[in-house]
Amino acid sequence: MATLKELSKQNELLTGGHRLCSGCGIPPIVRLVLRAAGGPVVATTATGCLEVGTTIYPYTAWRIPWIHSAFENAAATLSRIETAYRALTQKGKLPGGDKDIKFIAFGGDGGTYDIGLQALSGALERGHNFLYLCYDNGAYMNTGIQRSSATPFFSNTTTSPAGEVIPGKQEWRKDLTRIVAAHNIPYAAQASPHNWADLSRKAEKALRIQGPTFMNVMSPCPLGWYTKPEDSIKWAKLSVDTCYWPLYEIEDGILKITYKPKEKKPLEEWLKPQGRFKHLLKPENRNLLDKFQARVDLEWQRLLDLDGKRI
Repeated sequence: MATLKELSKQNELLTGGHRLCSGCGIPPIVRLVLRAAGGPVVATTATGCLEVGTTIYPYTAWRIPWIHSAFENAAATLSRIETAYRALTQKGKLPGGDKDIKFIAFGGDGGTYDIGLQALSGALERGHNFLYLCYDNGAYMNTGIQRSSATPFFSNTTTSPAGEVIPGKQEWRKDLTRIVAAHNIPYAAQASPHNWADLSRKAEKALRIQGPTFMNVMSPCPLGWYTKPEDSIKWAKLSVDTCYWPLYEIEDGILKITYKPKEKKPLEEWLKPQGRFKHLLKPENRNLLDKFQARVDLEWQRLLDLDGKRI
């Protein structure tokens, strides 16, 4: 794996000057993954924060071949690009077709967990050679902070408002990483931008492996989390240290936890600074906070029980 010094010397493939919000987790994630590719990259991006913030006409922040896909079909778009490249290379019709080009699709949780799941599932089943990376900020942040199936328990969003009758989103978040792994792909992983070494290593591995690979990355959103922009990486780290967002990988069916906190932090420490959970901190909602903590503990124990085993 490349060192941080070596990565810093590589060309910046996503420039500054884009319109993504201050403190957004997406830019450091994308920059690190593009650097980890270590060669030519072609990317597509589903409609969402990353697309809107980096390609306001007539400008672009991308220094690689890039295509904007609709909300629902980033995986389908990239699978056709990868297929066309492979076919033209085999026929000798593509100059420089011997280059080891990497193909990456980026999508948010709305465009991946929900709207884009069918296209992603189809591309995984067909076995295309690409990495799909989901930046998970826990809601449809680009269109008004509506709940997605990645939205955390009891989170306050514009379509799951916390009120006297219903205290935010009532459903547990979808376990997309495990759903993707059930397609029997060679590699799937969860990562976080606060741990650059873990994220970079997983991206390098995913892009080196032949066949479809997947990464689900925690992406702090000050706008939708109601947090301070300068604290985003801190809250990403705390999501991992509370075990709400475990870091693990599934390679050839074997699950491996890649980080185990020496001291598992109480979930309340991650929830407290986020405005979307302020209602949970009221004394009358202590039972909801306990329910949230119990579910996180259960999911973490399930993961521990699977560590090192074939799933």
